[in-house]
Amino acid sequence: MGKYTISEFIKQTQQDDQVSEYFELETPRILEVNLSDMVWAKTGSMISYTGQIKFERERMLEHGVGMMFKKALTGEGTSLMKATGNGRLYLADQGKKITIFDLNNESITVNGNDLLAFEPGIEWDIKLMRKVAGMMSGGLFNVTLWGTGKVAITTHFEPLTLLVRPGEPVVTDPNATVAWSGDLTPEFRTDISFRTFLGRGSGESIQMEFSGEGFVIIQPFEEVYLSGGTQS
Repeated sequence: MGKYTISEFIKQTQQDDQVSEYFELETPRILEVNLSDMVWAKTGSMISYTGQIKFERERMLEHGVGMMFKKALTGEGTSLMKATGNGRLYLADQGKKITIFDLNNESITVNGNDLLAFEPGIEWDIKLMRKVAGMMSGGLFNVTLWGTGKVAITTHFEPLTLLVRPGEPVVTDPNATVAWSGDLTPEFRTDISFRTFLGRGSGESIQMEFSGEGFVIIQPFEEVYLSGGTQS
């Protein structure tokens, strides 16, 4: 039998029937959730499932009035859905590479567009980057997650982690910045000449500066943020 037969293709690409972790990378770009209770996931990220699973969009008051007002203020385009039941759930987001973090009483802040899924036991809060909201069309918001459990994020292509050390700040492009350790708080600064110098058009370049101790995850791709949501 040749290597291009249908049976060989199925053998190479079929799902892994062994159930182990709650979150598993079925492929580098498809997340398998072995669901036995509930999971929060990015709305629209479900590509397939087996078993008895029910999907609900995040309700307006699901997380209290405070969270509702935050979401209204951010004009945030990435809403969450709740999947409940028993079965296997497969999630993906525009073919982006998926990374799983197993938080152990730790915290991480993720760009809202790059958060794919997290366990229900994880606490979370939306943070609006107020200083930058007026500088970038649509603004920029992030989700801080903390506690113990699994979180899945997405990146365009392979992510790179930069270590932030005392006295050695790291400066990044907000559009290429995916996540950072929860104990870091970025400062925003502008450089009027930077983009003009590179021939990328006139106007100010916005940069994020991370100081202290921790890490920053970047991707080799600049996401473009539009009013009322995000687009890559």
